[in-house]
Amino acid sequence: MQRVAVINVVGLSPSLLGPSTPRLKAFAEKNGQQAFRPAFPAVTCTAQSSMLTGTCPREHGIVANGWYDRESAEVRFWKQSNHLVRGEKVWDHLRRKHPGFTCAKLFWWYNMYSSADIAITPRPLYPADGRKVFDIHTQPMDLRERIKADLGEFPFPSFWGPMAGIPCSEWIATSARWVEEREKPTLSLIYLPHLDYCLQKFGPGAPEIAPELEAIDRVTGELIDFLEARGIKVLVVSEYGISKVTQPIHLNRLFRQKGWIQVKDELGRETLDAGGSRVFAVADHQMAHVYVNDRSLMREVRSMLEETDGIDEVRTAGEMWGSGVGAERAGDLVAISKPDAWFTYYFWIDDAKAPDYARCIDIHRKPGYDPAELFIDPAIANPKLKIGKFLIKKKLGLRGLMEVIPLDATLVKGSHGRDVVEDGEKPLILGSLVPVSCAEEVFGAIVAAVENG
Repeated sequence: MQRVAVINVVGLSPSLLGPSTPRLKAFAEKNGQQAFRPAFPAVTCTAQSSMLTGTCPREHGIVANGWYDRESAEVRFWKQSNHLVRGEKVWDHLRRKHPGFTCAKLFWWYNMYSSADIAITPRPLYPADGRKVFDIHTQPMDLRERIKADLGEFPFPSFWGPMAGIPCSEWIATSARWVEEREKPTLSLIYLPHLDYCLQKFGPGAPEIAPELEAIDRVTGELIDFLEARGIKVLVVSEYGISKVTQPIHLNRLFRQKGWIQVKDELGRETLDAGGSRVFAVADHQMAHVYVNDRSLMREVRSMLEETDGIDEVRTAGEMWGSGVGAERAGDLVAISKPDAWFTYYFWIDDAKAPDYARCIDIHRKPGYDPAELFIDPAIANPKLKIGKFLIKKKLGLRGLMEVIPLDATLVKGSHGRDVVEDGEKPLILGSLVPVSCAEEVFGAIVAAVENG
């Protein structure tokens, strides 16, 4: 077996390789570069599941970063159990064929309770008093305290939210070196999310992007040098490219105007009652799962979607994935935006009645993905003072909401999710000796690297 490391540089695409990424560009020129068709939807959980199982959502069942659970009548986003991903994983495939094979899965998603030998993933603690304490989850469990003792606490605020930035990718890269020095896994899967943040926030081509590219090029280049010096073959992959967007689409507001959305008043704020709604959307970047609880509305809903400004295409799960777990989890209809548009989860009409979580970083409670969490509301005159007051209250043991997230979706300048994109926005694999034409074929590239070098 050849020891291999797969570095997932999220958001990397052919258009970004250039003067600001000299080390990645040199690696591509030396080891080979291929752009490939992204998974559908081209979002983190689906893309990673497709690469690590070699199958599409028809088999592995990950139809987005979250979906509506029809049995519990709840929208569930960013769950972490690997049991949700059906099918044989690449590490199980290789372990079955090669005794002694080991795998370290570092911050790739669905990283809890998997059969990987080593796992590290972000996982806050939620004490009964309502606090949220930043932390990580590891397998084996005792690795958690050992790595934090050596590297310090994981810089969780830089992993998501207005402070998202390079520190978390630096920590993850350092953790990969830490694991390699102590465990020497056959396969290391390493997730570097940095570009995802700035590209969604500023949009591709924005002047702010160049220094961000330089930062991830430095982190990735240093990690590649470390790994190659130890005889490890490196593959660099990405999950998707980012498209410039200018138009948010508020499907749930349109459905509400038709009388199809049911909301519940909770202490003067509105929440979405998914189980009681006749039709609602679970938005995830440039695609949205539309669940039609009232089947008599199916034809009308599809016609409305096809006529909605900003929507490029409407598909059904059955058309894409037949029957099985993918179709069971997916919406009855799947809407795909035009390249310059994306979907919000917003369902309220009056911002004064927006749910309490809308202005907070709350990735699990929101019934859809919210990239506005990357911003501080520009309407707040002194955000540092507001955040400081909240932190003081928190230290005193008082409860409160840190309501600093804007409700202005037009702030978002980049998105992803479409499987049909321009060549310059396709995901990449660098270093593979076998052809890769789609996300599912990354599985074979990893196997070939381990087995053939």
